[in-house]
Amino acid sequence: MKQRILLGALIALLSGAGASFAGERTVTLAVENMYCAACPLIVKESIAAVPGVSKVEVSYKAKTAVVTFDDVRTNLDSIAAASAKAGYPARPAN
Repeated sequence: MKQRILLGALIALLSGAGASFAGERTVTLAVENMYCAACPLIVKESIAAVPGVSKVEVSYKAKTAVVTFDDVRTNLDSIAAASAKAGYPARPAN
């Protein structure tokens, strides 16, 4: 009986191990083609529509987007592609 309990606990521990490596990431993207006051809203909406993105802050003045996302559900390439598809190519800021 103890062996079954220990085995069950071990299986439960190992099955949740993948989730412990996942996490929320925040990146700053340099965004091109923002020339008017409406541009940041379009960038924000396009990036926010990507599943896994939880927060987007866009600065017209700095031409950047700070994006917080779940790296299990999405990745930087998908986020940049969403911005580019809206007409605003984005890349990681230096």
